[in-house]
Amino acid sequence: MKLSWIDVRALREEKAAVIEESVHQRIDGIVTDSLADIAVLPPTIKRILFVDNKTLPDDLTSVDLVIIGDKHGPTSELARRFPDVKFGRYVEIIDASTLDDACHAASTEEWSLLSFRDPTKIPLEIVIAAAAKADGNIITTATDAIEAKIIFGVLEHGSDGVMMAATKVGDATELKAASGEQPDSLSLVELEITGTHHIGMGERACVDTCTYFRKDEGILVGSHSKGMILCVSETHPLPYMPTRPFRVNAGAIMSYTLVAGERTNYLSELEAGSSVLAVDVKGQTRLAIVGRVKIESRPLISIDAVALDGTAVNLILQDDWHVRVLGPGGTVLNSTELKRGDKVLGYLPQADRHVGYPISEFCLEK
Repeated sequence: MKLSWIDVRALREEKAAVIEESVHQRIDGIVTDSLADIAVLPPTIKRILFVDNKTLPDDLTSVDLVIIGDKHGPTSELARRFPDVKFGRYVEIIDASTLDDACHAASTEEWSLLSFRDPTKIPLEIVIAAAAKADGNIITTATDAIEAKIIFGVLEHGSDGVMMAATKVGDATELKAASGEQPDSLSLVELEITGTHHIGMGERACVDTCTYFRKDEGILVGSHSKGMILCVSETHPLPYMPTRPFRVNAGAIMSYTLVAGERTNYLSELEAGSSVLAVDVKGQTRLAIVGRVKIESRPLISIDAVALDGTAVNLILQDDWHVRVLGPGGTVLNSTELKRGDKVLGYLPQADRHVGYPISEFCLEK
């Protein structure tokens, strides 16, 4: 989980409401230049005093972390003076010299707060690479939650956290959502094939993503919201055609697939810029951005399976040998060769669905 800090220094009338929202959303830290703000913050949130190059107060009671500029000297000396307080370095990056300062701070300080003047993320990439072996925390300023999301993904590692200056109530909620978008792992189960049927023509969707899938990775797809099968990408070699490791030949257009936040989408709803949940055979997940969905008429095959608890699962795929699913241990199985008793990997969501959201209600799917 990435760290999220809300900067309330510029707020006036809405400051109290934003602080209350931040506490409710479990924001990791409140950044202020006022000891009065620090005094009202609960101990459940990191209380951060930003002094930059201003005079450091003599009394830092209740302050968890102080962010200072270069005029205050080494943070180690301040730490000896205030043993109960952590200190971090603030650097504004505007040129090559201040970029060097940022690399040094990120490599040596426990906390470094970085602000980049220019919109390019290349200087941040340089800092992250320079501090790759360091144990400190890099916090980067962001103008909004959209930029925060980008910062979290720079060089795949991203900044350890983001500080965003709040302008209104709602900003803390948006930042927290951006910081926690990495999905949880799933508990996959073995499903036993009970039969397959050739059902004729229909529309199927190929989901082309903006990422390379691994050989043991695909997306979960099913005809019913409470049972899905792990469809593998076109990562494994096939005769007559090149591999397309960004693609999953996913199934009939009305099929469910998992997306972020425990939601589902129909395959027909996906489009460029959407996201789907990439899942490997261990249940580890990540978000994959959709670049294109190809919907075309093809012969279809219906695959029926059952879980150990008796849950029936169905998946409708393109009726062709090269369309594959994953079995235990990452075994790649051609869909048209599946037979009764074969084992595939799947997932059994517990909740029914209403417009993609999980909900507890009576719902019969067959």
